[in-house]
Amino acid sequence: MLSSFTSTSSVQSSTSVRANMSPSNQLETPIVLGFGGVSVDLLATVASFPNPDDKIRSTSMKVQGGGNAGNALTCAARLGLNARLISKVANDSQGRGVLEELRADGVDVSFFVVSEEGNSPFTYVIVDNQMKTRTCIHTPGSPRMVPDDLKTSTLSSALNGVQLAYFDVRLHETALVIAHEANQRSIPILVDAERLREGLDEFLNLSDYVVCSANLPQAWTKAPTVSSALVSMLLRLPKVKFVIVTLGSDGCIMLERSITADDAKTEEMDVDDLLELLKQKIDCEKTAPTCFSSGITRLQAKGTGSVCGRLFLGTAEKIPESEVIDTTGAGDAFIGAILYAICTNRPPEQMLPFAAQVAAISCRALGARTGLPRLSDPRLTPFLG
Repeated sequence: MLSSFTSTSSVQSSTSVRANMSPSNQLETPIVLGFGGVSVDLLATVASFPNPDDKIRSTSMKVQGGGNAGNALTCAARLGLNARLISKVANDSQGRGVLEELRADGVDVSFFVVSEEGNSPFTYVIVDNQMKTRTCIHTPGSPRMVPDDLKTSTLSSALNGVQLAYFDVRLHETALVIAHEANQRSIPILVDAERLREGLDEFLNLSDYVVCSANLPQAWTKAPTVSSALVSMLLRLPKVKFVIVTLGSDGCIMLERSITADDAKTEEMDVDDLLELLKQKIDCEKTAPTCFSSGITRLQAKGTGSVCGRLFLGTAEKIPESEVIDTTGAGDAFIGAILYAICTNRPPEQMLPFAAQVAAISCRALGARTGLPRLSDPRLTPFLG
């Protein structure tokens, strides 16, 4: 079943594989470095999710590279960034296929670690056509990546010229070594806080930007609401410039810290009340993603405190049900677009609708990467200003 994902390219027996990236290309575009999960995704669509002990047939099948970091960096590369990725695979057909696919999308995999034994990570993905859901069953790679796998000289080369570093909080022991070195070099860090994981607290304290799943802010802060949890996060994480929480078809909420406001002159308001006011501005007839924002406000969260900043409410595209094929990797696509927006200095009012549109486009094809657009895609033109 994996033969279609097998690469004919040879893999070096050393701990790294060199990629075809021209020096001139590296100089012309912003460089983003990612570290985290890659895998092979075995995607099967079914008419409806099976009951226990059922035997059913798939309606379609695809074998494709996956993993949060692999997907997000592929998206960033297609949007035009110079994307470097560090992770680990085995020297098996799946691992060679992972590297070949990333190379084909312009991702620099020269800093990957390739094990001569063990297995590469892979994930079974069941896409339910009836409920428009996807269920993932993941098998980690073996042997697991450890800090000793990454030479000091390799890490130094990987970070050279990097404008932004991204982590999905997987393989956290090695990831934290890279994150601390990035921090020492004053390279901004974006963390994908998908769920509570070992090492997450240390990552959040090193971060400049955080993108969270819907449940993470309240799970991490124990705050009563999502918006009050965002205030709590900025209070507890003084280095963080903004936090975004993604809400699927309900869009996203972003809280951006302000460091220039005059506290004595800044209006004070309950963050939950302000969010409700922003929600009232949503035009239910509009299908394209958009963004609503407050002015600079001292945002209060009951029982937590207050922080000075701007609150943003981003909407998602209203995709016709017939066009939704697979939501696998939609969050990774969103983050890939956020990486692009940060590296190209896009304001939040442009960044959030752009990222939402990239994610929506990705949902129109099977697999996390099949539908990822390139910057030249005419569906992105209205969001680039």
